[in-house]
This record gives sequence, C-alpha cells and structure tokens, in this order.
Amino acid sequence: MDKILIVDDNLDVCQALSLMLELNGYKSHCVQSPEMALDAIEKHEFSLVIQDMNFTRDTTSGEEGRELFHALRECRPGIPIILLTAWTELEMAVELMKAGAADYLGKPWDDAKLLTSIGNLISLHKLSRENGELKRQKAERTAVIHEANLCGLVFGSTAMERCVDLALQLAKSDVSVLITGPNGAGKDRLADILHANSPLKDKPFIKVNVGALPMELMEAELFGAEAGAFTGATKSRIGRFEAANGGTLFLDEIGNLPLSGQVKLLRVLQTGEFERLGSHQTRKCKVRVLSATNADLRQDIQTGRFREDLFYRLNVVELALPPLCERRDDVLPLVQHFTRGRALDASAKAALLAHSWPGNVRELENACKRADILARGEMLSAVDFGLMPTQTPQPAVNQSGISSNEAHHNEPFNTLLPESEPVNTAPNRSEIEAAITAHNGVIARVAKSFGLSRQALYRRMEKFGIEVKSSKAEG
Repeated sequence: MDKILIVDDNLDVCQALSLMLELNGYKSHCVQSPEMALDAIEKHEFSLVIQDMNFTRDTTSGEEGRELFHALRECRPGIPIILLTAWTELEMAVELMKAGAADYLGKPWDDAKLLTSIGNLISLHKLSRENGELKRQKAERTAVIHEANLCGLVFGSTAMERCVDLALQLAKSDVSVLITGPNGAGKDRLADILHANSPLKDKPFIKVNVGALPMELMEAELFGAEAGAFTGATKSRIGRFEAANGGTLFLDEIGNLPLSGQVKLLRVLQTGEFERLGSHQTRKCKVRVLSATNADLRQDIQTGRFREDLFYRLNVVELALPPLCERRDDVLPLVQHFTRGRALDASAKAALLAHSWPGNVRELENACKRADILARGEMLSAVDFGLMPTQTPQPAVNQSGISSNEAHHNEPFNTLLPESEPVNTAPNRSEIEAAITAHNGVIARVAKSFGLSRQALYRRMEKFGIEVKSSKAEG
C-alpha cells in the first residue's frame, strides 16, 4: 500500500486528508512542521508528499513552503510533491512547478481532482523508478560484458546480449550447464566463454565432439583404456575425464552418447569415479562438465534414447542459444567481422538481412569467405555472397529469450507498436538502416517498402535513434 506524507500545521486539514486517503486505499503519515517532515522522510519510505506552503513564520508569503520543497527535493530527488495552500501566488507556483513540483492546488481542494492527481503521480513515479532500475541493470550488464573475455564472440542483438550475460553469471559457479541450440549457432563459443571467465580458467579445458567419435571408441575416449582392451590398443591411454581433471570438460553433441556411455557418465558426475576400459581399478577425478546439443533431449527421454537422470545432472542450468534468424541484429556485425570491415552496398545489406540463414553463423561465415574471394571490387554486393538482390528486406521474426524460463523478458513486436502498425511490418534497426541506404534516404519510399505510413516509420526511427536528412524525407 502506498504511503503519503502530509505536512500541514492545521490538524483539521491533516485529519480530512488522512480520512480521504485511507478511504481510497492509501496509508498516510501526518506532521505539522517542516522540521518534522524532513525527519519523517529520512526515516520512512513515502510514495508522495502533500505539503502546505505556510506554517508558523507567517501565513501568506509561502517562503517556508518554498524552503521545505527544496529541502525535500534534496533528500528525495524523484518523489512527487503536491503543493497545497489557501494563499496561491502565481509567480511562486510557476517557479516551483519549474523546479519539479508535481502539482499546485488551492484550498479548499476538490477531492476527486486531488485523488486523480495522486493516482497519476504515484503511477508515473513507479514507472520512472522501474525504468531507472532497468537502465541501471543494463548499464551494469554492458559493463560486465565489456570487461569479460568474450573469446572473440561478435554480436549486436539483445537476445545474444542476454545469453552472454547469463553465461557470465554461470561462469562464476561450478554447476553443470547444458547449452542448447541449432547447429552452427555458436554453442562451442559459449562454452569457451563459460570456461574463460570461470575460476578454472587456468586449468585444463578439454573439448570432445561426442558426435564425431566412433561408437566403439567413445567410452575409451572419455574414460581411457588399458593395453589390450580392444583391437589396436597396444598401450594404456588416459581418457578425456582424466585429462580434464581439475578443470572443465566440454561434451559437444551429448545427445549422441550411447546408453552404455550414459551410465558411466552419470556415475562420474555423481561420484567422480570411473574405470578405464579393460580395467577394474577405480579412479577419481573432479571435473566441471559443460555439454551441448542440437537435439531435443526431452523427446529423446520419452523414446528411451536418453536417460532422464543424466539429463537432470547435465541440465542444472540450460543456456538456450537462439538461431541466427531470431537475432538478425547480429548479422551485419558478424559480416563486418568476417570480411574484416569491407564495405557493403545496399543490395548486400538488404539481402543479408532478408536471408533466413538456416545454417546459422557457420553459413554466414562461409558466405563471407565466398564474398571475400569472388568480389571484383572493394564494395561487396548481394551476388558476391551468393544471395539474390532484394530491395525490400523481410521483417525480422520476434527475438526469443535466452532460455525457456526467461522468454517472457523479450517482448514480441506487437506489444511495442501502436495498434495501427501490423505485427508483420515491424522492421528492426538494421533493416531500417539498410532500406534507407537502398532508397537513398527517401523516407516515403522506405515506409512504402515496409507497408508503413511515414508517421509509423518515423516512430520506429525515433525508437532506434535513427536520423535522416530532412531534404530527402518526403521523396
């Protein structure tokens, strides 16, 4: 319940305001002097202040009210303050409103008007505080990411920023992390970040692509083998768990591990114990396990291909990496990285943003290598990337969150747009900039290409901080 501070030397006024507020769902705290008001605001949390302008010194000048207002502002800079007085000086009212007073009402007041003002001001104050907190959190997240070892990762999307932020939080612990996402999206790079920013960063970091290991050699690779354990094993060899002892082991494509290997993996995760293939000697190791898969392990559990108990051992926290088509703001930064900053013409930008990239970052990197090799000029075109030129970039699909339990943080485009703008015409910043370049800055043509009115496009541009010369605005 919101609590309101009332400052007035007239007890009847205090009682009347308190009764009105309490009948409408507010708590109140009354004091009769500026000194008592300053003491109260230091000790208690208030949502709003209603203060008189005249106290004991005189009854009409408003000087005491002015002094109290500025003192309250100094103690609580953002708190809404409603000035209430029977003696209204227009000049002082204007001065204090400019200084941040929320409202200035005369006595006797109108209950309905005062309650409306109180409700609106408290709502705005809460929203302002929430926005300030979000900005503070974003600034802190950006600072942490800027100072971290990102292992060469390049990104520009909010979805990827959140993914990296979660990875950096997880890096501080020793819990098992399951990285999920499609092939080519960059799961191995997230594993690099998890290790490079962990307390184990100076310890061994061993990577195993489980999907690339022959089935018959998989257990020997993971747990080691004694001489003669299988054909061709002429000497003892240590496994990847032993090699990673004290550090981190990354098991890529964990969904391809056979059930027999899953049993042994579950044991070593639970107890730290294992045996080499062909040996009965129990060995111990302490390893942080990171794993990754593009498979639906929950579905594999239903079909009996993956153990449920192992899944929950590996998946203490899931780090879900969205496909590139859901983070299109990463596309152009990645292209600049892969092409070492080569210039792109309008057709290239539009085509790169329009393409769905089913092969994700790996496909994009290969397209950039092709462009580097085949381009005849300094500026790269859509054809150089093996893409068909297009003048109308397709709108980006909604960005997903970093994991299933955090998806609600990413608002769909239709919650960000006025009702007059359809969901399927919500271009992101990169698409708008590419279209502006393609249409030589003629806003009327850019708006038409997206099926938007100029006003709707201007709202999008203002949201992203995009400016364009007014001489071309109308086409």
